Amino acid sequence: MKISYHGHAIVQIKTDGKEILIDPFITGNPLTDLQVEREAPDVIVLTHGHGDHLGDTVELAKKKNALVIAINELAEYLGRKGLKTHGINIGGSYRFDFGTVKLTQAFHSNSIVEEDGTIVYLGMPAGVLLTIEGKTIYHAGDTALFSDMKLIGERHPIDLAFLPIGDNFTMGPEDAAYAAKLLNAKTVVPIHYNTFPVIQQDPEAFVAKLEGGNGKVLKPGDEIEL
Repeated sequence: MKISYHGHAIVQIKTDGKEILIDPFITGNPLTDLQVEREAPDVIVLTHGHGDHLGDTVELAKKKNALVIAINELAEYLGRKGLKTHGINIGGSYRFDFGTVKLTQAFHSNSIVEEDGTIVYLGMPAGVLLTIEGKTIYHAGDTALFSDMKLIGERHPIDLAFLPIGDNFTMGPEDAAYAAKLLNAKTVVPIHYNTFPVIQQDPEAFVAKLEGGNGKVLKPGDEIEL
């Protein structure tokens, strides 16, 4: 299984002939190496509906009728736009043909801004636990630090964790370093930084804060094999 990072919060997983994209914010993302016209995922997993996470989901999903997995309200919203969706709620999990997806809590918000400016709230934001090929990957989504991250780590031994460090909209480097300690993941990768001026951070400085020495900075396109 190959897991790669593609700027902001985009994570790609290739396993057993399937391509999974998490939070495919490609158009308008100055950091990504991906191009919408070249991507055709089999599965899209969304942590929440903000534009820098929902991104190009609709266009990408329609290419080959990809399955979109998201919190129930967001899945319902996208289903009404003609996408094939599967809704899960916080704490729930479901076993798909590629592996198991479980949604965890995340302390953030979750909405879509319609073309006319209307804000549509879409339930809770989420983190995502993916168990594939006997390995567990945690994508925290956009979140503040919360103490139950310790419980998440205890209940689900994590091989690879993607944690936001940008601050302002999510936890910053100090809180993310404490989150890494609570989660006790084997490897921690920083995400959600440097895309916009307000979330400028030094990922190497974040990695240096990790007590376990288990941090790894990935540039867009870099991958880890599990």
